[in-house]
Amino acid sequence: LDQIWYMPSGQPPHKKDHNVTAGRIRLDMTRLAMEGHEGFTCSDFEVMRSGNTYTSQTLEMLHGLYPGHTFYFIIGADSLYEIEHWHEPEKVLAQAVILAAVREYESAGRSMEKQIAYLKETYQADVRMLHCREIDISSAELRRMTALGEPIDAFVPGPVARYIQKHH
Repeated sequence: LDQIWYMPSGQPPHKKDHNVTAGRIRLDMTRLAMEGHEGFTCSDFEVMRSGNTYTSQTLEMLHGLYPGHTFYFIIGADSLYEIEHWHEPEKVLAQAVILAAVREYESAGRSMEKQIAYLKETYQADVRMLHCREIDISSAELRRMTALGEPIDAFVPGPVARYIQKHH
């Protein structure tokens, strides 16, 4: 990949019943996390959009702005298993090569290999397994630790940990 764009979601419609940190704050933390990492870019593309932001629409807009580019969409195992419940999953799967990070997913009814094979057969999708170091912590656990004043430096970049501590 020439670049990896980290793109915090604007208003994720599937999290309306969750307390979601404001997009601007998530964008600030993402920018801090990307500093000094060549090839990594923080994008405000979704945060600057109004209303619900859907991946299918974002990919469509990106293809319009960057015709001829091939987009790879990096997701976690949970998203790979839940992608059929997304808004227009067939458009998401048609517009990007899916790179799925291997991670335990308790609700899985089948192995990742079988899920990938299913999506390839059902949607003619290009889905590939992304082998990377697994960090065994969830965002919910990080929020819990932060609320209790426990250090999170081992799990997030130092500038992000300091931002969270400073801004609560």
